[in-house]
Amino acid sequence: MHLTPPPGVIHTPVPLARASMIPLALALLAPFLLYFATAASMVSVWNSSETFAHGYIILPISLALIWRQRACFGQLPAQPWRPGLVLLLGAGAAWLAGRMGDVQVVMQYAFVAMFPIAALTLLGPRLASKFTFPLLFLLFAVPFGEVFVNPLIEYTADFTVWAVQATGIPVLRNGTRFELPTGSWSVVEACSGIRYLISSITLGCLYAYLTYRSNLKRAMFIGLAILVPIVANWLRAYGIVMIGHTSGMTLATGVDHLVYGWLFFGVIMFIMFWIGSFWREDDLPLPAAAQTATSAQDVALRPVSLVPMAVAVVALAAVWPAFALLNDRANHNPQAVALAEPAVALPPAQSFPAWKVDYMEPDARLERVYRAPSGQPVQLQLLYYRNQSKQKGLISSVNRLAGEKSNWHETGSSLLTEEAGGHRLALREARLDGPGGPLVVWHVMWVDGHYLSSNVAGKLRQAQGKLQFRGDDGALVAIATPAGDNPDAARATLRAFLDSNFAAVDAALVAARGR
Repeated sequence: MHLTPPPGVIHTPVPLARASMIPLALALLAPFLLYFATAASMVSVWNSSETFAHGYIILPISLALIWRQRACFGQLPAQPWRPGLVLLLGAGAAWLAGRMGDVQVVMQYAFVAMFPIAALTLLGPRLASKFTFPLLFLLFAVPFGEVFVNPLIEYTADFTVWAVQATGIPVLRNGTRFELPTGSWSVVEACSGIRYLISSITLGCLYAYLTYRSNLKRAMFIGLAILVPIVANWLRAYGIVMIGHTSGMTLATGVDHLVYGWLFFGVIMFIMFWIGSFWREDDLPLPAAAQTATSAQDVALRPVSLVPMAVAVVALAAVWPAFALLNDRANHNPQAVALAEPAVALPPAQSFPAWKVDYMEPDARLERVYRAPSGQPVQLQLLYYRNQSKQKGLISSVNRLAGEKSNWHETGSSLLTEEAGGHRLALREARLDGPGGPLVVWHVMWVDGHYLSSNVAGKLRQAQGKLQFRGDDGALVAIATPAGDNPDAARATLRAFLDSNFAAVDAALVAARGR
């Protein structure tokens, strides 16, 4: 209940008591201890990837922005907000789901989200709202963005080839590689522009918050911070190819083209921020009345102890890692994987191109080559995983059919639905090109006894299996055959192999699981 002061009497709202600072600080520090492994995983990515090295400065910037608004602690009272506990439960549940599915980015976002949610719960919406951006800015510490690398590579290659052709230069494209009369080029991860994009979005959001008061202007500038680096990277890639082409492949073909790229990006960012400064909106000084008093509903509030709510916040945060430890012990399978060769009723073939799936090393791997009735060789690869982790997993951003340093490269992919032993099976087709000629590869994941082609569905199925204490066993099934000049004939060969031998492959996986 709020008390209304007598007419003509102005009271100053009660500032955050120093005694409340201790439980507030402990409640906000508790997640660092309870989720230390998740915090360490973020730091590990910052150390290993230049793309996310900016993570080190996010927390200092956030603290500086909070310090900049510190006067709000003396103007508004802290009023713990119970509904915030529900949000905290949601963040904890999201972390647990990520933990069960070994999805680091979900765990990291849920962990970081606990800090603004805890501040909202302890301080109340009115006071916490004064620090909305500084608290949400912490989310930029999460190393996220690799999911956009492949689309950015494709778009960059599309634009570069189109622009070079528009210039009047003939181009022969094969996937993300293309040939000019003067030499060969390839759009790889370093050319995707993901570093420019992440840097631009982070700086753009900070600049918009500090420069504008209008949310519309902030949204417009952030939109530019997303669009400009993408287009700039396309122009950069085109410019580098043209420099290499016109110089006879003596310039912009090595480390120097990365230097050109960062210089170009720096100039573009400077121009964008310089233009944005013309519409800057400086902070308005607070009216004198606002510096001495607030509304009647705030002026008579008494100090509220944050201890009970701080205890509740810490207790809710501690529930999830405790359950995860118990679940890990229950799901851990100490037995070694025994993957038997499937009973495939085909004779072995003598040769096959030197290609194999470039995945994290599994617990068991089986590679066999058979001769199909058509005379074509068919390669079967089974990769089996158990007790998965960040260093050993079926579904990971580093798992590829052809590694970045491999002589093989993917030229295309698509989704298929095929009949396999009387069952409809959704799988992926990939077209590879390499020293042994083109290959057609069909691959599918086996997770918790189900066949899936989607990584998201695979992670969800893995999390469900672990939550129901069935373990996390999973496998990759890949069959491949040379495409030659007739990819349709290669598909027919794979279709016949799958229809005749799917039951044998499935039986081998079920037997390996053994539980």
